[in-house]
Amino acid sequence: MTRSRFCRTVAMLFAVLPLLAGVARGQAAGRPSLETLRQQRTELARRPRPIIMNNDGCDVLYFPKAEKATAEAFLAKRTTPLAGTQVAAIAFCPTSSGFSYFTHDTKIGAVLTRSGDEFGLAPDRRNIAGELIAAGADCLATVVGFCHAHGMEAFWSMRMNDTHDAAHRPDQPYFLFPPLKTEHPDWLVGEPVKRTPHGRWSSVDYARPAIRDLAFGFVEEVCRGYDVDGVELDFFRHLCYFKSTAQGGAASDAERAMMTGLVRRIRAMTEEEGMKRGRPILVAVRVPDSTGFCRDLGLDIERWMSEGLVDLLITTCYFQLNPWQYSVELGHKYGVEVYPCLSDSRVRGETRFRRGSAASYRGRAASAWAAGADGLHLFNFFDPKAEIWRQIGDPETLRPLDKLYFVTVRDGNPQSYLAGAPQYQALPLVCPSHPQLIQPSRPASLEIQIGDDMAAARRDGLKPQIGLHLEMPTAAGPGQLQVRLNGAGLMDGRSNAGWIDYPVPPDLLRRGANRVEIAATAEPVPEDHWGIVFEGGKKPQAGWVRDPGSPRTGEEVVDGALFLADRGESSGDYLYYRHAWGADPGGTAVVEARVKVKSGSSFLIVSNGESGERLGLWPDRIELFHNPKLRYPMDTTGDFHLYRMELSGPDLQVYVDGRLRIDAPGGLRPRAGYTRNQVSFGAANSPMIGEAYWGVVRARAAGLVLRDVAVSVSYEK
Repeated sequence: MTRSRFCRTVAMLFAVLPLLAGVARGQAAGRPSLETLRQQRTELARRPRPIIMNNDGCDVLYFPKAEKATAEAFLAKRTTPLAGTQVAAIAFCPTSSGFSYFTHDTKIGAVLTRSGDEFGLAPDRRNIAGELIAAGADCLATVVGFCHAHGMEAFWSMRMNDTHDAAHRPDQPYFLFPPLKTEHPDWLVGEPVKRTPHGRWSSVDYARPAIRDLAFGFVEEVCRGYDVDGVELDFFRHLCYFKSTAQGGAASDAERAMMTGLVRRIRAMTEEEGMKRGRPILVAVRVPDSTGFCRDLGLDIERWMSEGLVDLLITTCYFQLNPWQYSVELGHKYGVEVYPCLSDSRVRGETRFRRGSAASYRGRAASAWAAGADGLHLFNFFDPKAEIWRQIGDPETLRPLDKLYFVTVRDGNPQSYLAGAPQYQALPLVCPSHPQLIQPSRPASLEIQIGDDMAAARRDGLKPQIGLHLEMPTAAGPGQLQVRLNGAGLMDGRSNAGWIDYPVPPDLLRRGANRVEIAATAEPVPEDHWGIVFEGGKKPQAGWVRDPGSPRTGEEVVDGALFLADRGESSGDYLYYRHAWGADPGGTAVVEARVKVKSGSSFLIVSNGESGERLGLWPDRIELFHNPKLRYPMDTTGDFHLYRMELSGPDLQVYVDGRLRIDAPGGLRPRAGYTRNQVSFGAANSPMIGEAYWGVVRARAAGLVLRDVAVSVSYEK
């Protein structure tokens, strides 16, 4: 190949610069007709944009307190180093947190001049919006000027219903809560003391004409007052637009029509302003990647595109519902350019492989390009000196670079915004926050998207090195597994600090969807293998998930044991650590805990996906929660004792220091609605109090816990 895609992109950029600059940015010889403007807009929308960088405006909001506020200092934080990279456009968001609060010079909204340090946040930072405006260096105008000086496009990004201000309370004001919401609390979908089932209470209700008029006014003001090349309507921040959906319903046809009417007004206004200035103003939308999810939320994105109201379709953020091909096919069906959003990953509990790494961003970008994306949109990635700005915008530059791929990159819960959301989840969820249980009778079949083209790499003389990596901390080793990739069995697996690594022959890996099948063998777990082990000399590590607790709960390491205490009787007063363990309802499992009770009640809890039981540890006895008549009187406070719970199908036995003390045949009979499969330990529950020292907790089960799946790709020349 004689010229890379990036080189072609640069050439095309120069080819369309006359469209941007030749009309002298508002100094066109004459007002174009609407038909001409629309033709220009179509050409402009198809302009190559390798990367659109979204800046949330926190460089204004959290500027170093000791530094002088100048346009140059502001730009240096996130913008200046992007010149000369693959970034073709910057979508700048002047905060717009709290609907009507902005850090640009607005007359329709309110200028946010308060700083977080006034409210006990970021004491070494300050909001410089007012300083920049006073100096004639409005943050939005400054970014627009920088972009145009460096051959880049400038979009104004408006968060259509941002609710970072939900931390506000009447008795504890929050600096992002705007005057509009104080003056019109009835315009919100909820109130501080009455949370909504979905979305956030501080969302404005777009069913009100006043809200839609304001939203339109905000966009119109920017299009008239700033030399922006486009507007980005960010509907993903955040996903609540009607009181009806906040209360658990789906948006009605009338509500969808309201939002379509708003987008229609915005399109008409951008056309009118475009004809005045002599060049188009593009309209981009950022939305979830499912037409059904969007419709239920009140966003009829398919109609918007079919009516020609949208130029750029940007999809995903907190969660991804479909493969990128879904978004690409949807947009291209209506002639709309598609930009997958590579938002920051917020998966917690990662160990060996990181979704925030450069290799991961390269893998995500390669998958998006392989799906036919027209460009990439990066959200919540703000290091302007990072290497990826010069890499991920060009598939050919990406080809020889190391990459990481994951089954799940974003693990946000769509159900938190919309009732019934799981019906739209087409992608699997496997990551530390969503471990999958693999039992002999229940193998796993997962799809992972790969962007690398092995045939093209070999034509370039590259030698691929590929690995499939499974995080399975409860496995004794690869002998407990049977793993297949695209139907072919993988061999020579090796254990590596809780992971099992398999070399992958390059010919097995496909560009696009790849099928990974993982089955647990029927071999018994060795008696000396404890898949889950906690030792009290330190707090539980990766794999254990801690409850939030409350101000009346606490923990500390004391003399080689973890002291867990619950000293409150209100809702939320309890503290447990929980770990998935893969217990088979028809198989066997064992958990042991070395504990010394101080006071009240503490519990060792087991569940197998169909049933569960709690072993209550009281100062004068032990007893089962669901079978309270099954108890054993003893002093649990004088010393540490080893408590052992053995599960065998529906039967449960409890041993203390090696002696059977409670026998509960049928104690684990199926219980309706019981879906958890985990072992837990901790202090009391909301109406109780309790304190205990936990020296050791260990468990094993026939099933296995799959915490993560990654594919690594590297090349040798």
